[in-house]
Amino acid sequence: MGSSSSSYAPKTIYMDVDGKVQRVSLKISNIKAVCLRFHQNEMHFNCKSKLMQLTVTYPINNFLFPSKEKEDMFQNVLSQVAEQFICICFKVNWSVSDSLRANALEGLKVVEIEKCKNDLKKLRDEMTSRGVRVNCNCKYNFTDDGKKLSPRRDVPSYPKYTLSQETIEALKKPTFDVWHWEHNEMLSCLEYMYHDLGLVKEFNINPITLKRWLLAIQENYRDNPFHNFRHCFCVSQMMYGMIHLCNLQVRSYMCILMTAAACHDLDHPGYNNTYQINARTELAVRYNDISPLENHHCAVAFQILSMPECNIFANMEPDSFKQLRQAIITLILATDMARHGEILDSFKQKVDSFDFTNEEHVKCLKMVLIKCCDISNEVRPTEVAEPWVDCLLEEYFIQSDREKSEGLPVAPFMDRDKVTKPTAQIGFIKFVLIPMFETVMTLFPQIEEIMVQPLRDSRDHYEELKQIDDAMSEKKTTESMSLGGKKK
Repeated sequence: MGSSSSSYAPKTIYMDVDGKVQRVSLKISNIKAVCLRFHQNEMHFNCKSKLMQLTVTYPINNFLFPSKEKEDMFQNVLSQVAEQFICICFKVNWSVSDSLRANALEGLKVVEIEKCKNDLKKLRDEMTSRGVRVNCNCKYNFTDDGKKLSPRRDVPSYPKYTLSQETIEALKKPTFDVWHWEHNEMLSCLEYMYHDLGLVKEFNINPITLKRWLLAIQENYRDNPFHNFRHCFCVSQMMYGMIHLCNLQVRSYMCILMTAAACHDLDHPGYNNTYQINARTELAVRYNDISPLENHHCAVAFQILSMPECNIFANMEPDSFKQLRQAIITLILATDMARHGEILDSFKQKVDSFDFTNEEHVKCLKMVLIKCCDISNEVRPTEVAEPWVDCLLEEYFIQSDREKSEGLPVAPFMDRDKVTKPTAQIGFIKFVLIPMFETVMTLFPQIEEIMVQPLRDSRDHYEELKQIDDAMSEKKTTESMSLGGKKK
């Protein structure tokens, strides 16, 4: 790429109008060659850069050049086409379903697409380093540095793992240790779950498309301390376990639950809804302060599914997909903890006379199940659960430090100067987790031993830790007062 000044120098456009060559000078950045041809009331626009070529045809009725009115019209049309082409050239986010982009990419081979993506990333990085703002009308163009949607047109590259019988059985249990697995292994486990539950066969899912979709899901989780792909896998594995434990047999329910679990925190920026709203971020403005993160997770989930190469539901009937889409959105939105009391109260009203043929009852159950899985770490053994507390506190502290620096309110449970691991967990386990899981236990008594009792044990564990912390703190205070008295 040339210097800033040269890249924005006027380019000469050659036109063939009824056999007569015309020249027009237009300022177009990073365009190698532009050619125009008029034929039978159509304008054929051909544009090349170092990376790709774009050809567009516009109908032009009674085009008489170079009258002033028609010249202005031509310049306007040409500028719009050039801007669209530049947007394609600079855009690293390949998710936008733009017809011009589709025309530009359709003929490229897989290898060329990957090369273009790499070249474009280098070009964008170089422009950014020079202070040039790259601006285009992307659907998801957030200011935070996060992964953009990147469809994969090649055959997915993660290796196929053969799961041992021991692993297959362990996957169905809350005791599964999620820390022992690499990303590729977790992808293979998720793939196995969709096959094992019969979802691939039931919904006629292309196995290669399933691989691509899972890769796209993984790539669109950010590297946050807590809200990352391992958390996504953790929630999905717990959902898979609950499906088996609660003996849920309706495959449409399984599909909705598993897909919502996999997508429920997509592109999470690591800062919660309170921060989004107080800081008036783009997400908060876009979603009117109403569950901005959860709405964003839904949008990204269906942006991925809108790509043909990642659409695992491509073979569903439109009406069936519409219902499935609404159900997944309902479940992801239910993970907003601001709605916890509302959802749990609604379920409590239904649970004693629960009717599996009642759609409202079943919808409420699915909302509670995804909530249980989303915050289920303390159901797991202590050696698996406790590292998650450290990860969550680290993410909280990053947010609270930023809130302090920006003069925003800081929640006490996120303040590194006020919270400890025991104090963070005791109230959450006692007043959120245990009441919710015990309510689910009313409907599925079999979860008591394997899920509810571990929560009670975890509560006792942290209460013991708090007693130790309190005793040490009291001892330090006494020693400090004693030393102060001696100095006097």
